[in-house]
Amino acid sequence: MAQPSPSPNLSPSLSTIPCHESQHHQAIDFNVMVIVAAVLCALVCALGLNSTLQCVFQCAHRALTGPVEWMASRRLNSGLKKKEMVALPTSTYASNSSSPSSISGCAICLTEFSEGDQIRVLPKCNHRFHVVCIDKWLFSHSSCPTCRHRLKSIDSVSVPSLDEIITAS
Repeated sequence: MAQPSPSPNLSPSLSTIPCHESQHHQAIDFNVMVIVAAVLCALVCALGLNSTLQCVFQCAHRALTGPVEWMASRRLNSGLKKKEMVALPTSTYASNSSSPSSISGCAICLTEFSEGDQIRVLPKCNHRFHVVCIDKWLFSHSSCPTCRHRLKSIDSVSVPSLDEIITAS
């Protein structure tokens, strides 16, 4: 029996070229995928690093400026001095002098004003409190307990003289 001769179209050198070319394309595709994956990974890492650095800088800024601002606001809302409290107007509560629609109780101790109670009226906001209640509050705060209106400015509070206080009473 005669062996079949190889066909002239299927020579060994021609049949390996397409296979080699196929492997070459697969290698290029794999390399491109690795490069794209590396670039994407680098991009994600860069974005993460950027976000982390922004957070660190913001937290550091808050940590450095926060206590200063907090201390300034605490100092601004610290209590009044005795002279400043005495300068605030006081009066004696009379039930017939107030209208029925007005608030007739102390917002600190939550009791109604009684005839003859000593009350202190805060300037500008005109909120009224028992003298004992508001003085205790004003030793540690310089704002109205109801509306938080500040009683002393950033610079200082102008305190009227003793003659002005006596004349006003």
